[in-house]
Amino acid sequence: MKAKKWMNKRRFSISGRLQKMLKCMRSGEQFRVEDVPHSSDSLATRDYSASGYSSRTGEIETKVDNSNIEEAESSLRESGYLNYEEARALLGRLEYQKGNTQAALQVFEGIDIGAVIPKIKVSISRRCESNRRRSQSDAVPLMSMHAVSLLLEAVLLKAKSLQGLGRFGEAAQSCQLILDTVETALPEGLPVNFASDCKLQEIVGKAVELLPELWILAGAPQEAILSYRQALLYHWSLDVETTSKIEKDFAVFLLYSGCDANPPNLRSQMESSFVPRNNTEEAVLLLLILLRKFVVGRIGWDPSIIEHLSFALSVSGKLRDLAHQIEELIPGIMGRKERYFTLALCYYGEGENLVALNLLRNILNDRESTDCILELLLASKICSENLVCIEDGIKFACKALSELDGNCNQLLSIANCLLGVSLSVKSRSVSSDSERILKQSEALQALETAEIIMRERNPYILSHLCLEHAEQRKLDIALYYAKELLKLEAGSSIKAYTLLARILSAQKRFIDAETVINAALDQTGKWDQGELLRTKAKLQIAQGQLKNAIETYTHLLAVLQVRSKNLGVEKRLLKVVMTT
Repeated sequence: MKAKKWMNKRRFSISGRLQKMLKCMRSGEQFRVEDVPHSSDSLATRDYSASGYSSRTGEIETKVDNSNIEEAESSLRESGYLNYEEARALLGRLEYQKGNTQAALQVFEGIDIGAVIPKIKVSISRRCESNRRRSQSDAVPLMSMHAVSLLLEAVLLKAKSLQGLGRFGEAAQSCQLILDTVETALPEGLPVNFASDCKLQEIVGKAVELLPELWILAGAPQEAILSYRQALLYHWSLDVETTSKIEKDFAVFLLYSGCDANPPNLRSQMESSFVPRNNTEEAVLLLLILLRKFVVGRIGWDPSIIEHLSFALSVSGKLRDLAHQIEELIPGIMGRKERYFTLALCYYGEGENLVALNLLRNILNDRESTDCILELLLASKICSENLVCIEDGIKFACKALSELDGNCNQLLSIANCLLGVSLSVKSRSVSSDSERILKQSEALQALETAEIIMRERNPYILSHLCLEHAEQRKLDIALYYAKELLKLEAGSSIKAYTLLARILSAQKRFIDAETVINAALDQTGKWDQGELLRTKAKLQIAQGQLKNAIETYTHLLAVLQVRSKNLGVEKRLLKVVMTT
């Protein structure tokens, strides 16, 4: 009973001294600690008013946050006194909680953080060591974990204050200091439940999440990438949700930031481990890790993961691998319609048109499926490329037009265009001239309707209008559309150059056609010159320049051979990524 009374008396005594201390700090008076040994850093030797800062004029804070009281009590119990830096950390937290960002920052800047960082490092390091003999002659005294947490929280709140004031670079440097301090003190990482009796783990976790965001706001993308990697490669003892959030944010940043990241320099890795070479590979690796976590039940489903993965693999031309990832998803994650349509897009992109068409038929034959405009349009496009099912392509386009009922001009334009393309293909297979002329007329009408309805000119529609007029030997009109197509795409399309050259060739203007091809070759990378070289060789043959044509074909074969070797290397690398 006597011990219990003494502890209660001691607690009330500490609380009372803390209340008096904070009140004196605000009023500018000197606080004297009567029964606590004085130190060179104690509040008894410093006056807060010397900093030139005072609280709001005419306001006296009568209430103190209970969490601040408890934090200070813990430090007082463990160390016997509350030094100047700790007191400032408490007062800065109070100002920050009240929303006085500028005032809180001024208080935090009064902390000599450079002087206490060495003590913090030693304190954290020794806390982690077990059964170590501590010499009485240690040069740097140990700090309590509550004091360490209090000071590191002050650094974190200082970073947030700087962020609120738009000083993002300084905020990032302040936040980086926390992580560098902990990483230096514990090179092997934070142990599980380290300092669970204080807020150190929580503070470190918040700093890990905040740092990349601050570097991004500061306009330093490379620093942001390094901080993301530091967050994921160092063992911070973060929970699964936090780690997954960082992985997803990093993947999104790599995909859409427009910054080229240098390959990670891993300090320890297995000889056969995969190291991503660029942004897309690193993003795919992170997204696959998130998918694996979901499959094993460590995180909940996030539909944006598969969306970002779809984008990353699509721009890389790895649609088959995307299809495999979607097929391996647990049933029920994606709706049946969405799943089949996405798979159809993947297989169509890989050239497996019949597989894609069968998947679309499964959707269109389902009576419960509604609003299938996109599925009808894709099915019509696939059928227009296959003479066997061209009739189905016409039916799909007509059905899309009837379901649209004039509601969306862009989709109406695309549906008319696909109808025109299908009718044009159909016209080439009919037996009678009258029926062929009728189909050609209907195709041209549908394509012209598509051109009129579309608000902005569409390269796909223009190219098919050009081809249809050329097919009907209306070469002058075809030449006009070819030039318009080239102008619309600003000379960036190989198809437009080739189409223009072929129409000029049909008009027996071989020299002009070869000039167009040479201009295209000058503006095109070597890997994309195959079709241009083939067209140039044919033009040279048409002009009787057989020797020149042989040289052009030799150049073409060399390009194709080198490209095939490079594609083989890329496929092997991707296989490593997907199996990592």
